[in-house]
Amino acid sequence: VQLQASGGGLVQAGGSLRLSCAASGIIFSTYNMAWYRQAPGKQRELVARITRGSATNYADFAKGRFTISRDNAENMMYLQMNSLKPEDTAVYICNAKRNDYENYWGQGTQVTVSS
Repeated sequence: VQLQASGGGLVQAGGSLRLSCAASGIIFSTYNMAWYRQAPGKQRELVARITRGSATNYADFAKGRFTISRDNAENMMYLQMNSLKPEDTAVYICNAKRNDYENYWGQGTQVTVSS
C-alpha cells in the first residue's frame, strides 16, 4: 500500500495550496480517506475526512477554508486549502482506513505559511 502526498510548499498568509494524495495497493473506493496534520512539537490532528460515500467532515479550524474531495476513478484524494494562516504550518499526511486492521498512512507533505 502506498499513499503519496504532494502539493505542499511555502506560501504567504492568505494564499492557497492544493494537496493531492495518490493511493495504490488498495481498492480505493472502499476506503474512508482523511487528511491529518502534525506541527513540530504537537500531536497529529485530523484536518478533514471523506467517507466511501463522499460524506465529509472537517476540524473546526478547517471549516470554511479547506475542502476535501476524492476521485475514485483516479485513486486520488485532494485538499484545497484557502486563506492559509501561519498556524496551518505542518506536515500534512493522508490516511486510508477501511477498518482497524486496514489503516494506512502516507509520509506527508510539508506546508509552510509565512506571515
